[in-house]
Amino acid sequence: MKWKSLIKVALKSIMKNRMRSFLTMLGIIIGVASVIALISVGKGTQADISGKIQSMGTNLLMVMPGASGFGGVSRGAGSWHTLTLADAEKIEKEATLVTQVSPVVRESAQVIAGRNNWFTSVQGVTANYTIIRSWPVDRGAFFTDRDVKTMAKVAVLGATVADTLFPGQDPIGARIRVGNVPFTVVGVLSKKGQNMMGSDQDDIILAPSTTVLFRLGDGKWINSITVSAVSERETDAARSEVEAIMRRSHRLAGSEDNNFSIRTQTELNEMATSVTRMMTLLLSAVAGVSLLVGGIGIMNIMLVSVTERTREIGIRLAIGAREADVLVQFLIEAAIISLMGGLLGILLGLVTAGVIGRAISASIVVDPLTITISFLFSGIIGIFFGFYPAKKAAALNPIEALHYE
Repeated sequence: MKWKSLIKVALKSIMKNRMRSFLTMLGIIIGVASVIALISVGKGTQADISGKIQSMGTNLLMVMPGASGFGGVSRGAGSWHTLTLADAEKIEKEATLVTQVSPVVRESAQVIAGRNNWFTSVQGVTANYTIIRSWPVDRGAFFTDRDVKTMAKVAVLGATVADTLFPGQDPIGARIRVGNVPFTVVGVLSKKGQNMMGSDQDDIILAPSTTVLFRLGDGKWINSITVSAVSERETDAARSEVEAIMRRSHRLAGSEDNNFSIRTQTELNEMATSVTRMMTLLLSAVAGVSLLVGGIGIMNIMLVSVTERTREIGIRLAIGAREADVLVQFLIEAAIISLMGGLLGILLGLVTAGVIGRAISASIVVDPLTITISFLFSGIIGIFFGFYPAKKAAALNPIEALHYE
């Protein structure tokens, strides 16, 4: 009954000054809502990025050219032409932990189909590229190994290119001109959507690697080599094997640095999510400051409440209440205020996360553990910052309190 009475008195005191109590809760509400909204959006964004990287392919490894330099300044990975078709062929023949290999030759070109035209990326790949990238054909068929060997002028369109050049039509069998080279459309890829950088993966044309290299490119250098390891477990071992093969192919001595780089799917995932994770932590820290500010607000209002209720406290002490009873009463008031603020903050945070998710077209991942910790932390904040006012109330002299005006 004692605890029920203390809680009843605390609620009565809070409801007596509803507006002041709400304003006291406001800092806690904003802090908890910010933490939940930011973490939910952050986790959702990380999940989206991971999903998009997984959609890039199965157990993916990417071999990229090395970095060139000028005047002592590195121009970054891929700025040096070091990869050839022979490198891809050597990996395919010698690697034992690799299932699929495809060179990638990138060119940009104006594509014309009848009265429609579109500037897009043209990538030269081999017939197994769709297996590596887990990217099936939606209509028609993909080109074959024979098309690669004979440098056939055939093309498979991405969904965006197909819709732009052939709106409402079936492009299979149609003729297009890529630059000055005529191609026949043999297939349309299924929709892939945006990649982790926000670029449209469907804005692309795939053609045989030899055709793009010798008919549209310089006939010598390729842009990258896409490799699929035998399993996710063997990805690191496959990377080491591919690195050794590439060093032999480029005749690099033991002391020479690689003139190429290799990225795994795991590394790509970690690189992409690390920035999002760091931003989420920083913003959550800012939200945590809001909670502390809310706690200071609770302390200030509780001090005002102690002053206003000095005579009431004096009467309680005079009729037999112990200091511990007064201390617990004010701590319960502070805890109830902060916990009510925490509950309202949770509701506001979930609504805010949903609104932000829709605004930026991101997934929302609500973590029950985050909600629980935020709620409990709001209670701890209330008790911590409410302790000083409660201690001050409990230490009042009953006689002086009774004569207080």
